Amino acid sequence: MGLPTPAKPVKLFVALLTNDPALFTTSVIALQSHYGPVDLASETFPWNMTEYYRKEMGENLLRKFVTFERLIVPDALAGIKLTTNELEMSLSGGERPTSPRRVNLDPGYVDRTKLVLASAKDQAHRIYLSQGIYAEVTLLYYHGEFHPFIYTYPDYQWPETYAFLRRAQQCYRHQLRLLKQEKS
Repeated sequence: MGLPTPAKPVKLFVALLTNDPALFTTSVIALQSHYGPVDLASETFPWNMTEYYRKEMGENLLRKFVTFERLIVPDALAGIKLTTNELEMSLSGGERPTSPRRVNLDPGYVDRTKLVLASAKDQAHRIYLSQGIYAEVTLLYYHGEFHPFIYTYPDYQWPETYAFLRRAQQCYRHQLRLLKQEKS
């Protein structure tokens, strides 16, 4: 019988999507007020993967990824998703979930073996966390690379995304080594 043990801390990750580049800065400032300093930020990439967001968010969408210096516990993910949903509404000037979004903030985390994303939408490959939020293992990490599943979003399979996530993985592993040294 395995005994329950506390989860290791994980690296908070947020994917941002908008057609207004100024909203990247505004969003990151808002996120930092909740989660502390950003330690890694990707380049900005043109995003034209699907028509899904067009009606709500417009044309010429851009993608950016950030990670945060402060590690989190994995079970904080549901609360973080609820907070990012509230930030989306406030940054969009809306007061209702049906108000058009100007920015999409998708949180998740990186750990030693995977990238996990939070979602408010249930699917066969998602596990319920709490408060109406689900978790999805979007990418596996092994042999020094991230690997997709059949359901992994196309932009999470871009070479640029993998390059950023490898940097996040290296940063995370360094942080874990520092934590281990502090405990010694």
